[in-house]
Amino acid sequence: MTKLVAFLRGINVGGHVVKKEQLEEAFESQGFQNVNSYKQTGNVIFEANANHVEKLGVEIEEKLRGKLGYHVAVFVRSITQLKAIVDSDPFKGQEKEGTSHIVTFLPNPPSNLTFELPVVIPKSSAKIVSAKGTEVFSETHGGGEGALPNPFLESKLKMKATSRNLNTIKEIVEKYG
Repeated sequence: MTKLVAFLRGINVGGHVVKKEQLEEAFESQGFQNVNSYKQTGNVIFEANANHVEKLGVEIEEKLRGKLGYHVAVFVRSITQLKAIVDSDPFKGQEKEGTSHIVTFLPNPPSNLTFELPVVIPKSSAKIVSAKGTEVFSETHGGGEGALPNPFLESKLKMKATSRNLNTIKEIVEKYG
């Protein structure tokens, strides 16, 4: 069994409300084991026999659409992958008070990166710092900037994405790793 995390985008938006128990049951009904949601319903930890983690997100999306009646983008990463992100210390040397570090998950590596990194998100001081594989790393500076990397990247890359604070990822790795 592989320990995995599904990061869900837009699970409780647009008048939709999914309770933790309902979401966990939806994952359990797919045969996943030891299902837990963390902090919010957008982070679901579970175990599965998964040979193709990259395909699992699409399968979960289809099942959730059937159970919930609307589309929820799903980005699956193994605990091992998340630990590698944390261990790689993608923000080394960029630790400044008042700065948040954001990891944006993509469904696949961007082939159409039309801007050079680092890049400041327009009308803000938030900055896309780097990208590696299916993750993009940003720094934000309060005042609601934490929400900016996701829509910026979606519009530029023409793909769905979801973002989490690096501290949340560290907590998940510590608790479930």
